[in-house]
Amino acid sequence: MDEKNKLLLELARKSIESVFDENIKIDKDTLLNKFTFLKEIEASFVTLTKDGQLRGCIGSLVAHRILLEDIIHNSKAAAFNDPRFTPLDKDEYKQIKVEISLLTKPELLKYSDFKDLEEKLIPNKHGVILELDGKRATFLPQVWEQLPNFNDFMVHLCRKAGLNPSSLSALPKIFIYEAIKIKED
Repeated sequence: MDEKNKLLLELARKSIESVFDENIKIDKDTLLNKFTFLKEIEASFVTLTKDGQLRGCIGSLVAHRILLEDIIHNSKAAAFNDPRFTPLDKDEYKQIKVEISLLTKPELLKYSDFKDLEEKLIPNKHGVILELDGKRATFLPQVWEQLPNFNDFMVHLCRKAGLNPSSLSALPKIFIYEAIKIKED
């Protein structure tokens, strides 16, 4: 693992751990001076798993703050503010694995119908953002691993957005992006 990836994973862990131990401090100034890539405006997701199961996942779809701040914020949010889970406790913290996804800028995908959409989406490569009627949801590219069937993927994405899967016939806006995954062993 290269130095950048190792540093990002350590930053994510330390961000979460600092909630349990107030003596743990992140020296932002030193990090920003030593590692200039942390100053880049980037979008990231932090995914936590425990025993191979999702335990929290929060992120930014659009780059709007420096990477250092995005990783710190999303790490804490995935651990303590994912509405699908209770906040992580100190014992669980020791059992989780951290994964970071650095996202490319989302691009609108033009398509004519559901079949055209299926032909244009590339499983395991494209993350997908679905927007319709003021509702929005996303699946990272790695969600294709759990939902490799296109129809299942889209139905679950609709449900995540709070939409009835039949709303796919309304041809919602679809944006695609890619992600660089950084994962603990």
